[in-house]
Amino acid sequence: MNTVDQLKVKIFADGADKAGMLEMYAKPYIKGLTTNPTLMRKAGLTDYRAFAKDILKVIPDKPISFEVFSDEFADMERQAMEIAGWGNNVYVKIPVTNTRRETSYELVRKLAKRKVKINVTAIMTLAQVKDVVAALDPATPSYVSVFAGRIADTGRDPVPHMASAVKLLKVNPKAELIGASPRELLNIFQADAIGCHIITVTNDILKKLSLVGFDLDDYSLDTVKMFYNDAVAAGFKL
Repeated sequence: MNTVDQLKVKIFADGADKAGMLEMYAKPYIKGLTTNPTLMRKAGLTDYRAFAKDILKVIPDKPISFEVFSDEFADMERQAMEIAGWGNNVYVKIPVTNTRRETSYELVRKLAKRKVKINVTAIMTLAQVKDVVAALDPATPSYVSVFAGRIADTGRDPVPHMASAVKLLKVNPKAELIGASPRELLNIFQADAIGCHIITVTNDILKKLSLVGFDLDDYSLDTVKMFYNDAVAAGFKL
């Protein structure tokens, strides 16, 4: 098993809590950050622009993705151009479709021609990957974000799926594949093994990195101690 510093896949921290984002930003193995409106809402944020600009003041030198939130493509374009102007390290997240299942490929094409760094998000199928790659500008850095964790939630093995996506991106050397929504630490090593460029990981999973390579006999003993200590603390009697 590789150690964290031997991994080729780039680890991006996924979150919207400023303290947590700064904690992860300070770690050398965190190569970028992402967020989205759902994470922002869970963090209790109400002013999107103010939050983003505040974060960019303290995270100016690692790539960070902010998402548009309109459901109309014309307004998405307006939001995307504003977001892109917030910093050179900013990638604009564009959903692969709107809520009416209308694809965003034409918008991606327009933004790519304007040299906007795009992160096309919420992708699930290889057909979507192929169409997104065709719409991107091969001279502008971009991310293609496939939600491997959500694919796994449907009972499908996402690893072969992601391996095929890696091959589809070979026609565009500036496009990087993101393995999004991982469910466990193992997913980082799976992404690394298939040549996925980036994986986005929440702080809860990142905090388990200290367990990488941990002796399983010791882990077994720690687990037994946890059960025992919790039973004693609860005052259980038979």
